[in-house]
Amino acid sequence: MKSVRGLGRIAALLFVCRWLDPSPVAAHDQSFSYTDLRISHQQVGLSVSVHRDDAAMALGGVAPESLAVRAFVARNAAPLVRLVADGLHVRADDQELTLHFTGAVPVPEKHAVALSFTAAAARPIGHLRVAARLFPGNTQHETFLAAYADGRLVRQAVLTAEQPVAEWYGSGAAGVLSVLRTFMGAGIHHIFIGPDHILFIVGLLLLGGGLARVLKVATAFTVAHSITLALAATGAVSIPARFVEPLIALSIVYVGIENLRSKGRGPDRRTALAFGFGLIHGLGFASVLREFGLPHEALAWSLIGFNLGVEAGQACIVLAVTPALALLRSRRPVLAWRTVAAGSWGIIAAGGWWFVQRLLAAA
Repeated sequence: MKSVRGLGRIAALLFVCRWLDPSPVAAHDQSFSYTDLRISHQQVGLSVSVHRDDAAMALGGVAPESLAVRAFVARNAAPLVRLVADGLHVRADDQELTLHFTGAVPVPEKHAVALSFTAAAARPIGHLRVAARLFPGNTQHETFLAAYADGRLVRQAVLTAEQPVAEWYGSGAAGVLSVLRTFMGAGIHHIFIGPDHILFIVGLLLLGGGLARVLKVATAFTVAHSITLALAATGAVSIPARFVEPLIALSIVYVGIENLRSKGRGPDRRTALAFGFGLIHGLGFASVLREFGLPHEALAWSLIGFNLGVEAGQACIVLAVTPALALLRSRRPVLAWRTVAAGSWGIIAAGGWWFVQRLLAAA
């Protein structure tokens, strides 16, 4: 009995030692690869290191140890090159880059095989997008990405089946233009898919007024949401969306009530309302921008671009609504007021519905 217990203790000790000091094969339970990108003007150099266990399976089940031999790797690199070419996609601005294989060598100390590639862009690179799915049949595979621009590390990411893409924007003129193009489009898109923001702006415009008055209201809203958008997007202010979204709905309700209350005859408080509620709407814009993803290397330009896009969307709404209401007011003043009243009641109803809906969603 004692001998059995002794053998059990020895087996347990061996198991612990094995767990504490795993062999290279045991350490590779998690499938992974490394990709280094070196970006320079119109050129991208890539080094893709694949663990030799994964490489051995891709080669049809050869012995992993054989991939430590340079001559064997050189003779059998073609399937690995196809693997990388099929699973690693690099896009510079609007151009899909073609990877040109330049060599493969074993990296014994890392139990890996390193493959080198180059890719050329047609013009200076402003925006680089990398998508990696090297082993699509293995949903647990991870690609560790490091990107260098002119020798400086500019991006690190872990690309997985759920998050297979990483992006980088350049700091030169091409990078700035790419950031502005991307984020202006995002800002315009957000305005036109956001009925709450559209109704808020329309509500501010229903009472009309001269060009100076309309510009004053629009400017107040712009300045206010720009302040909170910048503060929230950079992390200086953090207010959960479950508080912000119901407040945005309430702001719509309040503007509708204010229109019915004043009937265009009392003091015009729309500038103050536009500024005060604009601070809240800016927090809503920021939550969208954070989900979209802010590039740290071009933070200021991305904020400027998104803001310009929002302003362009708002300008379209102002240019569509203001002249139509002014024409109706000059020709059919009674019908114009009925339109304001009906529009305000519609805004109140929509804002109230969103308020209740968002409160229930946050509960």
